[in-house]
Amino acid sequence: MPVFDLVVVGAGGGPDETNLSAYLFKPHEAEWHDGVLALEAGSAQGALAAILHQNPLLFSSRNSPTQKTYTASEIYSFLRCFLITHAHLDHISGLVMSAGSLKGPRKRIYATKETLNDLENVFSDRIWPNLASWNEDDDDYKLLYSQLHIDNKYREIYPGISVRTMSINHGHNAKGRYGSSAFFIRHNNQNHEFLFFGDVEPDTIAAEPRTINVWRAAAPKIPQIISAIFIECSWPSGRNDDTLYGHLNPAHLVNELVALATEVVKFRKGEDTGIHKRPVKKQKRNPVGEEELVGALDRLRIYVTHCKDDLTRGSVQPMRNVIVSQVRDLMNEKKLGAEILAVEQGMCIEI
Repeated sequence: MPVFDLVVVGAGGGPDETNLSAYLFKPHEAEWHDGVLALEAGSAQGALAAILHQNPLLFSSRNSPTQKTYTASEIYSFLRCFLITHAHLDHISGLVMSAGSLKGPRKRIYATKETLNDLENVFSDRIWPNLASWNEDDDDYKLLYSQLHIDNKYREIYPGISVRTMSINHGHNAKGRYGSSAFFIRHNNQNHEFLFFGDVEPDTIAAEPRTINVWRAAAPKIPQIISAIFIECSWPSGRNDDTLYGHLNPAHLVNELVALATEVVKFRKGEDTGIHKRPVKKQKRNPVGEEELVGALDRLRIYVTHCKDDLTRGSVQPMRNVIVSQVRDLMNEKKLGAEILAVEQGMCIEI
């Protein structure tokens, strides 16, 4: 039984500005007009208007005898909040462009303090008008900054939906490490979650690996509580590590999924002896063998996001299909068991 409905407003990582990271979701049992949550906002109303032109019944109710249609503006008026992993333009430009024109109740921006500070630099009356604030009593047209803490706790962001935020790497620049976020998004009543990553630097080349912490948190929940993971793979195979710019390619994505599978196996080994139930002193353990990883991720779906278009190739095959095919080939060699799926603009995914 599905727990969430998620519509893909944009799935790409550029350079096509009409298809950038942006997702709308809600509890499966609710109607879209009851309230919508946005996950990233690279694209927004313009992209959704184009999608609705092709599929006007995308948001129609499954329980109504009449097939109601909505405009993009109406759907965005139902928004209650934005969840933002980091403040790069391909994740926030739709939010910025829509600010000030969004109808309906006041909308919160949930993100880490680092990301909200970056957004403040945008809404500064210089790059863009100051259309967001920290003040709960400001006018409804202003977006409301709401900090997410890296504290291992879930915070309710909408009635019945909570999020746990974890810090991950997204490369480095002249100022040092640049961070992104991973979100564990939970339906409180159903006790079911999905895991959503922002942009990801491979742990194998990061100065301080952080994604492994996410995998360790996720492992006990695979696949009963977490059956879907959204994670980026920006580049196709052959991209050198020094030109990844804080992103994954197929080999690195599969390495990350091997790390997840390893943590899942470790947890299941400990489950029989109760090791996971209380902290224990660190001790040497036998490494997990490749044969133990076979099928470790059965019944888990991996949704591949943020594939960067190659507009110079002139190929009829979208880059996401190239990348996902490469990921599947590598995964088949490992026999981990996860299903690899390409995320496409306009999809409605039941989780």
